[in-house]
Amino acid sequence: MSAAVYLDHNATTVMDPRVLDAMLPHLGQPVNPTSRHGFGRAARHAINMAREQVAVAVGAHPSQVTFTSGGTEADNLAIKGIADTHTPSQIIVSAIEHPAVLKSAQALRWNGWQVTTTGVNVDGQLDLDQLQTALKQQSALVSVMTANNETGVLQDIAAIAELTKQRGALLHTDAVQALGKIPLDFNALGLHAMSVSGHKIHGPQGIGALILDKHVDIQCLQIGGGQERGLRSGTENVAAIVGFGLACELAMRELPQQATSLTSLQIQLENGLMDLGATIFGSRAPRLPNTSFFAFSDIDGETLVMALDRQGFFVASGSACSSDSVEPSHVLLAMGVTPDLARGAVRVSLGRDNTVAQVADFLLTLRMELTRMKRMTALAV
Repeated sequence: MSAAVYLDHNATTVMDPRVLDAMLPHLGQPVNPTSRHGFGRAARHAINMAREQVAVAVGAHPSQVTFTSGGTEADNLAIKGIADTHTPSQIIVSAIEHPAVLKSAQALRWNGWQVTTTGVNVDGQLDLDQLQTALKQQSALVSVMTANNETGVLQDIAAIAELTKQRGALLHTDAVQALGKIPLDFNALGLHAMSVSGHKIHGPQGIGALILDKHVDIQCLQIGGGQERGLRSGTENVAAIVGFGLACELAMRELPQQATSLTSLQIQLENGLMDLGATIFGSRAPRLPNTSFFAFSDIDGETLVMALDRQGFFVASGSACSSDSVEPSHVLLAMGVTPDLARGAVRVSLGRDNTVAQVADFLLTLRMELTRMKRMTALAV
């Protein structure tokens, strides 16, 4: 087997060495930012700098950034925290949201909330007519992700924000997959809440942020010493916050070059996939430049993923965030994909270190594995 080729960057990314170097000093010192002595003041200064770096990356003010343990906590804080400040009415989510959003919304039913799920079209884009109809009923919050973690399909957040504004509802977006891959502008879009995470942009795991409009009332989920302006108590993870801040700065600095490179690799990959007869999900919609979600008729996705793994190519059979599920992707089912074809889904998510040669080798290996699997199927009949 040749050297392993990692093609699962939507699941997580390798930490940038520059990020690790920035974190190391804070791992070897007694860094509690609430302390008044020199170590504590230095830690507080480092957090403030990181907060500014994150804010710049998403088009927000530093005072709008609340650090969390990751995207999942940020989603939970946004949905449950905002709901706790409203009389129960309706919350609207799209059918293709991450489980952190879908399950947080569903949990609100126990508190008297009505949860309405709006569908998407065959390309994975939100049905704006359905959203407009749903908004005719009093609604406190709408949550629609910026970029889907499986298909990479981008939503028209500006149009969604305009619709929610007209009806007086708040808008949250899970932008975990979008950060570092496309430009984000929280304040220009008129958003009320946005979730982002560090480990998708070559930063550390276990750190993320909720970007929150200062005029939005929200109830904290974690009570204690009052850190993060009372929204997220607990001693801050200074090293991770510093790493996240630098990862955001690097991602923004390198975004134009990376977008061009990844788009070129995606075109190469998908031309090869179509030559092999693949169905590429969401291919007609605007997508992230690194994400290709595809399937082949009569080929099981999990089996293909493991076959590729044995050949040194690491891909995913959907979302790593719900990898314990044997059910077809809820995203593909919402797009009208048949369960049989959805079970064959494989996701390739490219990263900055992938090369033209690696994509070519992947396609050659994929061709061989497809031939082998089809031959075995024919012999079993």
